[in-house]
Amino acid sequence: MRLRMVGLAVLVMAAAGCGGVGSDPGGEIRVSAAASLTDAFASIEQAYEDAHPGTDVVLNLAASSSLREQILEGAPVDVFASANLLNMQVVADAGMVVGEPAVFAGNTLQIAVPPGNPGGVSGLADLSREELLVGLCAAGVPCGDFAREALALAGVEAAVDTDEPNVRALLTKVIEGELDAGIVYTTDVAAAGSVVEGIAVPAGHNVAAEYPIAVLAGAPDPVGAEAFVAFVLGAEGRAILAGHGFTLP
Repeated sequence: MRLRMVGLAVLVMAAAGCGGVGSDPGGEIRVSAAASLTDAFASIEQAYEDAHPGTDVVLNLAASSSLREQILEGAPVDVFASANLLNMQVVADAGMVVGEPAVFAGNTLQIAVPPGNPGGVSGLADLSREELLVGLCAAGVPCGDFAREALALAGVEAAVDTDEPNVRALLTKVIEGELDAGIVYTTDVAAAGSVVEGIAVPAGHNVAAEYPIAVLAGAPDPVGAEAFVAFVLGAEGRAILAGHGFTLP
């Protein structure tokens, strides 16, 4: 299966054949989304519900790898939005995706440090300093895999003190001053505001994340699922994502 950007018109037509995007499907739409989408999807949830009175979008936010396992184990999910292509591919290979997933957003990495940067971190090389408390997302979690790829590109062996289950858990430890540095997404640093500072990762060592979204086979509300995905891919969804710092395909 080849991941690509799915035309909005195709999704709208598909949903219309099942009752229509414009028909306010109503009911509950269960959306499993990567933790790094927390703020953007909260805004999309509100905007979608405003446009579809009577509909309740229920967000399940966690590491994409954890969401993948929940789906493979049979959790009732309508829509899956992953922070990387690999986890979506595993779900698709299991025959649990309707059609082709669409890449709807992109992201890059930054080093998050507490305000004032007490550890004096200036780049990836500093993460090898044993005196610093350094955190990454766990291996297998997209933000953890991307961070390790960036470190490898930079030729840095980080002195990692903790592997966190998702990017928001890692960011929280930086915010609370439990860590001197952690590699997170650019959008997470932006969302945190003044409670963290971001240190740029050079383009040559950075890793671009691609976020695919798909309706799942056996979705409890396939009409609502199609409509939600179409909304995310549409003009309003794209504007919300861009407003939260995501790049757009």
